[in-house]
Amino acid sequence: MNDDLGALHTRIDRTNELLQRMLAEVAKTPSTHAIFVDAGYLYAAAGRLVAGTEDRRAFDLDAEGLIDALIDRARTIFADSRLLRVYWYDGARRRIHTAEQQTIAELPDVKVRLGNLNANNQQKGVDSLIRSDLESLARHRAISDAALLGGDEDLVSAVEAAQGYGARVHLWGIEAPEGRNQAEPLLWEVDSQRTLDLDFCKPYVSRRTASAYEPAGGRPSREDVRFVGAQIAAKWLVSRGRDTMMELLPGHPYLPGSVDQDLLVEAEGLLQYSLRGQADLRRALRDGFWDHLQAQY
Repeated sequence: MNDDLGALHTRIDRTNELLQRMLAEVAKTPSTHAIFVDAGYLYAAAGRLVAGTEDRRAFDLDAEGLIDALIDRARTIFADSRLLRVYWYDGARRRIHTAEQQTIAELPDVKVRLGNLNANNQQKGVDSLIRSDLESLARHRAISDAALLGGDEDLVSAVEAAQGYGARVHLWGIEAPEGRNQAEPLLWEVDSQRTLDLDFCKPYVSRRTASAYEPAGGRPSREDVRFVGAQIAAKWLVSRGRDTMMELLPGHPYLPGSVDQDLLVEAEGLLQYSLRGQADLRRALRDGFWDHLQAQY
């Protein structure tokens, strides 16, 4: 009997020793946090707060400077934690990076994740990407804290999934000029809330002046529009790749519907002028696009 008790005590002592070693290792392992940014919410809320509009075409946002500021803010809040990375969620047509999104993707410690952008410039699939990343990182114990910058009620399931694996989710929002710009069910679900105010956002948002391509009379000339078409073709050659653009050549002078729509939307953003119902200007836009494209091959 005494031998059995002695063996039991030995096993207990060994187990306690192993537990103490494990606790010591855990204590030496720094906690980790990540920042999850719903860019659609960020642009709309910051644009409304600083520039008085949610229209991305009406203001510029210094994404690099703002991301650095978010990292600094997180470093202050999670003082004993290290940053895993910043996840930047945005929409793009056919999930092809715009030039701006490509620049953001090249920043250190930033991962750009793209949902789709429909014909009405509405993001699709972004919430599911956020949920997938939050849940996966929490499940694998890659993060202990998540700072989530967003406001959509659809993010509630993402918060619940991460919390189910032990991660704490901290909701960050942009100050609303009036009312709220975050869903109440989301506010109820998170572990903490913080608001980024006007002073925080103002250095990174600036309202655009009238476009250089928009004449005083309002309606651009055919040459203005033709130039914009060539400019977009040059940008797309870089962002979409020469092989992709070369596939358009056999269809000259016609563009696939989706490509023609992308061209129209981007041109209107540059011109700050609607080309809907302007058949002559739309022809000039396509002419400029084709002129530049054909000159490259």
